[in-house]
Amino acid sequence: MIASGRNLRRKLSHFAVILDILPHDVNKAGDGPILTEPTTVPAPEQAVPKPKWSWAATLFAVTLAATLVVLPMFFLGNASGHDIEFHLASWMDAAGQWHQGIAYPRWAEWANWGFGEPRFIFYPPGSWMAGAALGSVLPWRIVPGAFICLALIAAGMAMWRLAREWLPAPQAAAAAIFFAVNPYNLVIVYYRSDYAELAAVALLPLAMRAALRTVREGWRRVPALAFVFAGIWILNAPEGVIAAYALALLFVVEGISRRSLRPLVAGGAAMAAGLGLAGFYIVPAAWEQRWVQIVQAVSGSLDPRQSFLFTHSDDPDFQLFNLKVSLVAVGMLLGAGIAAVLAARRRREFPEIWRVLAALGAACALLMFPVSLPLWRHLPKLGFVQFPWRWLGPLGVVFAFFAAAAMSGARKKWAPWLILAIVLGAIGATGRAMVRDAWWDSQDAPFVAQEIYSGRGYEGVDEYMPLGCDRTELPGNPNDDERGEGVSSAPAQRIEELDAASGKVVPAHDIELQIEHWSAERKAFTVDAPAPVTLALRLLSYPAWQMRVDGMEVPGESADQTAQLLVPVPAGHHSVEVRFRRTWDRTAGAALSLICVGGLLVFAAVGRRREGRAKARGA
Repeated sequence: MIASGRNLRRKLSHFAVILDILPHDVNKAGDGPILTEPTTVPAPEQAVPKPKWSWAATLFAVTLAATLVVLPMFFLGNASGHDIEFHLASWMDAAGQWHQGIAYPRWAEWANWGFGEPRFIFYPPGSWMAGAALGSVLPWRIVPGAFICLALIAAGMAMWRLAREWLPAPQAAAAAIFFAVNPYNLVIVYYRSDYAELAAVALLPLAMRAALRTVREGWRRVPALAFVFAGIWILNAPEGVIAAYALALLFVVEGISRRSLRPLVAGGAAMAAGLGLAGFYIVPAAWEQRWVQIVQAVSGSLDPRQSFLFTHSDDPDFQLFNLKVSLVAVGMLLGAGIAAVLAARRRREFPEIWRVLAALGAACALLMFPVSLPLWRHLPKLGFVQFPWRWLGPLGVVFAFFAAAAMSGARKKWAPWLILAIVLGAIGATGRAMVRDAWWDSQDAPFVAQEIYSGRGYEGVDEYMPLGCDRTELPGNPNDDERGEGVSSAPAQRIEELDAASGKVVPAHDIELQIEHWSAERKAFTVDAPAPVTLALRLLSYPAWQMRVDGMEVPGESADQTAQLLVPVPAGHHSVEVRFRRTWDRTAGAALSLICVGGLLVFAAVGRRREGRAKARGA
């Protein structure tokens, strides 16, 4: 009987193991399975081994790759791309206002040759604040290279965080390198100098990772996606629009695949919360567009219709750049497509990210060709992306992941090394050609700094001009070809007067002026005038400017053509103050951001408590 009972227990144990009801081990004596503590089967994305040391090795490799990208700048100066002076000027202007005690600048003091513009209301704050911070501790000459290096490292590590959930550690590291130095990032570095876009593109892999986790795990992952999505918007608005449509596509694909609306609901809530987090920037930028010529942002060569791949233009320089970026786009599309085919045998191991990246790659390709023009015309805000080839940003994620997945799925031992050599060789050859073709200039930073420090100022931006302003009529521009006829190249004085007879702004005469304070957001002075006078300040009229004469608020006026701010002052001695006031939209935007931050933090804390209680009950 004892023997029979022992045999029965042994058979039952074997049966339980066969059905995978309980985990098991084998004892040394060979008496059959020994029941152990229950374990959980890892999720597919957790089944890939993740050595603790892999992040350090990846960080070293990505840092080395980023250093190689900026290495030519040690010898040739900065790559002087299309937007380098815009970003340098923004960084220096913001850093200068920090010294004035203005923590969050709104008005670019030295734009438009010292007349200013509301640049910092409309251009996302992430990049110009980061550049200003770097410029506060580093020489301005090396700030562009430092910004680029940090952005590329961030891009690589973000891609590693996405890829390591699906690929083995070595291939995840390869994906990180591929994304950090992908050809479009090199276009931004060597040709465009759009540092804000470079930083925003770096966050795309994190956004996709957070979105996929939201699809899998539901509402508890909403805060993470919201914060990453907000980060993209705070860095670059066009990339924020791209991220919004890319994530919407992801949720639609997963919703259809799972036959559920949950991905759309949770994903939509996360994106709405992300926009709320960035409300301190988005709300004022959206509301105050009516006060500037924002339509200029999508006119002329900035119209998306002018920048489809292989588009013809009458401007030789524009045509040449379009050809270069078109060739890069074709190369990335071919590379991503070939890599996807090579990795296709492994798609059952990661079906979720496979179908998402395949759909995203197809969408990126479609939106870069003229056949997608109806979408550019009718989809909300898509036109503000300006250049269809900006979709190469998310395509870089597709390219990097599929190339690394092709390495992981290769059957021959030597095949991954061959794929690695081909991809890095192609990227290296592309980068070398761009380095030889780019415009190098070591004087960009010193030139902009000198223009600011001398009091002349720098060139403004068409879309940020207040209504009624034609900046070619503003004095101070040293370029004769960009200045109206009869307009002086000498910088304007801080305070002049409007001649009633001629209607022109002329130097003040028979007036005593005493400037008490003059900073980016506040001008205070006293005036002694024998007769009523209309003062013309070196400042553009904008609804946020509040004028007070002897403490009483007075309405300001605006000069014809230039929109220069005019302040009428009665005869006698008077105190005048002009202050950039906080408008209701800025207050509302800040309140919205604070509410969303608090709400998401509470939501995350409650979710963690529930998760902890569930684990405790399960134990």
